[in-house]
Amino acid sequence: MDKKVAELLNDQINKEFYSAYLYLDMANFYSNKGLDGFANWYEIQAKEEQDHAMLIYQYLHNNNEKVTLEAIAKPDKTFTTLLDPLTAGLAHEQYVTSLINTIYAAAQEVKDFRTTQFLDWFIKEQGEEEKNSSDQITKMELFGDDARSLYMLNEELKGRVYSAPSLVL
Repeated sequence: MDKKVAELLNDQINKEFYSAYLYLDMANFYSNKGLDGFANWYEIQAKEEQDHAMLIYQYLHNNNEKVTLEAIAKPDKTFTTLLDPLTAGLAHEQYVTSLINTIYAAAQEVKDFRTTQFLDWFIKEQGEEEKNSSDQITKMELFGDDARSLYMLNEELKGRVYSAPSLVL
């Protein structure tokens, strides 16, 4: 595997664990507001990000690459309104998409087709993550000011269940 591609993938492990930490912080914000459905949504997001990190971790090991784990930064966002974590979540997903795209481009440049094929799943996943984040913002903007509607939205988000990714390495 190309050294630059391996380094980018290794760094992405840290970014994915940071994402999990950030989403736990968002879950904590909503939990403190009494919105257990919103908290559930972000707790599941955190689990998914941990899975993403572990998929990359395993991929590197499967390709005889050394994995170096770095410190995970503390989330630096401050949330005031119920919309704040949602908009921060979308911005973060767009950032992660840019990181995945950078790794993909680096792998393409050196004709690392195995890694581009591996990253295809992440490209699709990021599209789904951005759409889900955008949809949550739209719903909050439409219904968040009405207590009954907010309750129903919270109940909807409470129904989300965790499902491990089905990516074959």
